[in-house]
Amino acid sequence: MSAAELKAETRDIVIDEVFPHTAETIWKALTSAQLIGRWLMPPTGFEAVEGNAFTFQTTPGGNWDGVIHCRVLEVVAFRRLVYAWKGGDARNTGYGAPLDTVVTWSLTPVEAGTRIRLVHAGFVLPRNDSAYTIMSGGWKKVVRQLDEISGEE
Repeated sequence: MSAAELKAETRDIVIDEVFPHTAETIWKALTSAQLIGRWLMPPTGFEAVEGNAFTFQTTPGGNWDGVIHCRVLEVVAFRRLVYAWKGGDARNTGYGAPLDTVVTWSLTPVEAGTRIRLVHAGFVLPRNDSAYTIMSGGWKKVVRQLDEISGEE
């Protein structure tokens, strides 16, 4: 292990909110490809089925084509959705550096509606500093949009 790897640390993005919607309503927004395209970005090949591979396309940078490769790791209807989120290119530093993370959505019914907890785990610092910073703010906006989409029901 190199000195840089020994110094590396991992960091997670965690967002915990309560929405005034049922878990079933939020689940629909989390698992419908058409709705995901409205609050996050349009997925290609998404199905809420364990083992299913799908992609997102974001802004390319450097040697990275902007494709985010995902695989559904766990599906517990109305409670939990987990998928791998990988992208980047080994030749990039900063934006588009290699990223190998996991996104977990957890839904818990509460008196006021549903507690939604998003954990995007596994950012390796300093390599993923840029992604961590950009996505920390980005996920906050995405979760607000998820709330708005869920409220349209």
